[in-house]
Amino acid sequence: MSRFTLPRDIYHGKGCLEELKNLQGKKAILVVGGSSMKKQGFLDKAIDYLKESGMEVSLFEGVEPDPSVETVMKGAKAMQDFEPDWIVSMGGGSPIDAAKAMWTFYEYPDTKFEDLITPFGFPQLRKKAHFCAIPTTSGTATEVTAFSVITDYNTGVKYPLADFNITPDVAIVDPELVAALPVKQVAYTGMDALTHAIEAYVSTLNSPFSDPLAVKAIEMVVDYLPASYKGNQDAREQMHYAQCLAGMAFSNALLGITHSMAHKTGAAFSTGHIPHGCANAIYLPYVIEYNAKDETARTRYADIARAIGLEGHSERSLINALCDIIRKYNKTFNIPATLKDYGIDETEFKEKIANISQLAVDDACTGSNPRTIDAANMEKLFNCIYYGTEVDF
Repeated sequence: MSRFTLPRDIYHGKGCLEELKNLQGKKAILVVGGSSMKKQGFLDKAIDYLKESGMEVSLFEGVEPDPSVETVMKGAKAMQDFEPDWIVSMGGGSPIDAAKAMWTFYEYPDTKFEDLITPFGFPQLRKKAHFCAIPTTSGTATEVTAFSVITDYNTGVKYPLADFNITPDVAIVDPELVAALPVKQVAYTGMDALTHAIEAYVSTLNSPFSDPLAVKAIEMVVDYLPASYKGNQDAREQMHYAQCLAGMAFSNALLGITHSMAHKTGAAFSTGHIPHGCANAIYLPYVIEYNAKDETARTRYADIARAIGLEGHSERSLINALCDIIRKYNKTFNIPATLKDYGIDETEFKEKIANISQLAVDDACTGSNPRTIDAANMEKLFNCIYYGTEVDF
């Protein structure tokens, strides 16, 4: 038996942020990250809509990119003090991911972070509160997913927490909130969405329910991301919807080793944080080349290539065309082709990559990758990505 889970309600379209005033409750805590939504006036709008619904509102601000365990615990304490019956989070993936984890510790204060690392082992939620997610970037799709990524900065490891319990009850997908996204964020989050959809389609847990969502998301990203990057607002609106479709697909089909690798390298090097979408974009063509040595994966990658109008006389040539278009997009969006080009120090890479490789193999996303991988082959794959060499194993 398989399961397919989505939010109860997904509101989409310009101005749908106003749906906040229709939430039914007594208290709402609003979890946000930086100041962009405040500067653009959307934070005040959200607060006013929640108050218009008749709720008392508390604000938890300052969730950092790649939210930490410490931030999660601080937010959970704020929730325990305020006792909301609605948790509303507005922002990119980080505030929404953090709020999902806060939700769990709010409802179960005695839970330890270590208890949540095992996929699909969360306690039953909605004893105290429901959850509404409002994305302000077009990539993570955490507003419709059963995932939350939290970073332990003591170890530098990102933990993808996974459980259908943390799928939001309501998602508000308002394209007005992404109209002013910086182009670098448009590129990184757009390539993250593409990676979500491709990995969902080739995942070992793909299904007739997830496949149409994944393929449609891929088609939309290919159609609209370049124009969105150039500032076309119609294209940016469509990208906001495309990433949401990709999220619905991967939340149920799960992901693969592109994400496993990105999770374990994001905070691993002294060069600085590698943005998640940027890492996915760098790794994706190499991972496709690795996975395509599996017959089933090869066929499904070729299906993707055909769906977006690529040509080839064989599955191999179609997959080459798919990798080429990803690399072309990366070049257009000023995303490096290799980890060396990104600026990762070679000596540090060599010192750390064995441990990183084992962590990536152990990541929750590895289990649904279409081709199995061990630590030795993961290290070989990382070396291909560092130096830009052919994946020939």
